[in-house]
Amino acid sequence: MNDFSANTYNPDVLSCLANLSNDEVFTPPNIVNKMLDMLPQELFSDKNTTFLDPACKSGVFLREIAKRLIVGLESKIPDLQKRIDHIFHKQLFGIAITEMTSLLSRRSVYCSKFPNGNYSITKFDNAEGNIRFKKIKHVWNGEKCTFCGASKKQFGDERRESLETHAYEFIHTVKLKEIFNMKFDVIIGNPPYQLEVGIEKDNYSIPIYHKFVNQAKKLNPRYLCMIVPSRWFAGGRGLDDFRDSMLCDTRLRSIYDYPEAVDCFPGTQIKGGVCYFLWDRDNKGLCKVTTNLNGVESNTVERPLLEPSCDTFIRYNAAVEILHKVIVKSTSFMENLVSPQTPFGFVTSFKGHGKSAKNSVVMYMSGGFAYVATEDVKKGIELINTYKVFIPKAGSGSDKFPHTILGQPFVGTPNTVCNQTYLAIGPMKSDNECQNLITYISTKFFRFMVLMKKNTQDAMRGVYSFVPIQDFSESWTDEKLYAKYGLTKDEIAFIESMIRPMDLGGGGNE
Repeated sequence: MNDFSANTYNPDVLSCLANLSNDEVFTPPNIVNKMLDMLPQELFSDKNTTFLDPACKSGVFLREIAKRLIVGLESKIPDLQKRIDHIFHKQLFGIAITEMTSLLSRRSVYCSKFPNGNYSITKFDNAEGNIRFKKIKHVWNGEKCTFCGASKKQFGDERRESLETHAYEFIHTVKLKEIFNMKFDVIIGNPPYQLEVGIEKDNYSIPIYHKFVNQAKKLNPRYLCMIVPSRWFAGGRGLDDFRDSMLCDTRLRSIYDYPEAVDCFPGTQIKGGVCYFLWDRDNKGLCKVTTNLNGVESNTVERPLLEPSCDTFIRYNAAVEILHKVIVKSTSFMENLVSPQTPFGFVTSFKGHGKSAKNSVVMYMSGGFAYVATEDVKKGIELINTYKVFIPKAGSGSDKFPHTILGQPFVGTPNTVCNQTYLAIGPMKSDNECQNLITYISTKFFRFMVLMKKNTQDAMRGVYSFVPIQDFSESWTDEKLYAKYGLTKDEIAFIESMIRPMDLGGGGNE
């Protein structure tokens, strides 16, 4: 007779749940335990240690902490029920992000949606226990919420009662310390990542995870550990101040980075990847940086977060020495040749005219080209009559390494412009110089130097700031570039592992 339980696949339900959401991502238990491993393990043998998850979804953080405390406190509180009661009443606290996740969290932590009921493993005198949910309203200042930047149009008072407000309690209060009226040794969790605000286009979103990190710091815990998108490495979209504060904070002692979010959250695509970090209030120093790429963990390197040679965070440990070798032999960089977005003042939605007319020029756009009158060009006028190279503003669509990083470039002859779909690189002296620039862009070296600055899908001018300008009277290959900058076999192998060859066949819109 077969043992049914031994032959039946019985996964952790929270591991399955982790695959279901994209906006507010549920955390797999194995990732939670990796985060808990970053903390000093003696915390789980101290009956006075307090933990807060300020963004409960499945309750997995509190559940996994409880498991460790139940083992760690066995010698100090031998009676199991007394130990459980102490842990759940005195040490574990959570703030749910929705009413549904509050029920889910209590179910996974207390084994009952209502911890004052008959089935709870520990009894409270209320239906919430220590996992609370309060339906909070946004505070409007004009058309935006003072606390999170939500749009009044999207989340105003006329919003149906049955819909979530996404006014998360933890970041919608100035009386933060009064929520539980206590101090916490550890704040840990996976906050909501973004909020749809309907600005510019219906699905436009702003990041909000950094607001949870900043609020947590205000509570001054001994340790702060959160998993968030890695886009903050590069700043932008309201993250510049957060980026600067994090990278200059020597209490940030560990970063574990997943450039491909799917390696952390199976089935979930988050452009730029995700990371989790440990902030240690009482211990300053260098940061331990580890990368997990395609399931392979890099060597951990303890280093400054801001690379002294360029005042930038270099995401990959193996890239630091490559950057040093390139910078020391370079005097000018491609950023100086690349246009800002909207090189000629035309946004992506501008489609021009279908027919050529007197004094009109060709305008390249997504899917082909159209025509615009020369007098309608308000920016980049100096580039109209020159040779240049057009390159897509958005990078390649693939999230898996190796990938191409950039879209296909093509020559822009005199009397051509583009809308916001492309950036313009130039001016160049001739078609031959443009072709040689394109051979340079197609090298893995070029695109690897871009990768060091590119943490989002868009490849704006700033991502070219590490790419040295070459002599464009000659064509370029990876072999010539590797030799020029004295790269080692290991450094070359790392570049080759990250960057896919670029197929220049068909050449963009030409």
